[in-house]
Amino acid sequence: MKKVKNLFLRFYHIRGLKYILVTVIAVALIGFLDENSVWKHMMNRQHIGELQDEIDRLTEQYQHDQAQVKELDRNPKLIEKIARERYFMKADDEDIFVLSDDDRIQTTLIPNETTE
Repeated sequence: MKKVKNLFLRFYHIRGLKYILVTVIAVALIGFLDENSVWKHMMNRQHIGELQDEIDRLTEQYQHDQAQVKELDRNPKLIEKIARERYFMKADDEDIFVLSDDDRIQTTLIPNETTE
């Protein structure tokens, strides 16, 4: 215990050690442990960058969608094409057959059943 006390007293009498110790503790508190630390500041900047990328992506998607809306306003045949391809809509005198690449086994409850 006496050795620790002697060591502490030697360091205490070194000129400027108190200031260095306080400076190191302050840098540790401000740099890493504080709520507004440099570490959190860097993390927030990274998060802002990610959000800015998302804003850019969504702005580009918005412009693309606006161009599609303008095209749909100008071309009524395009509305019919989209309705037929995406939503399987049909005219009264047409039949639609949907072909699938699924490997599911089609089972019917009644043999030779037809659907209209």
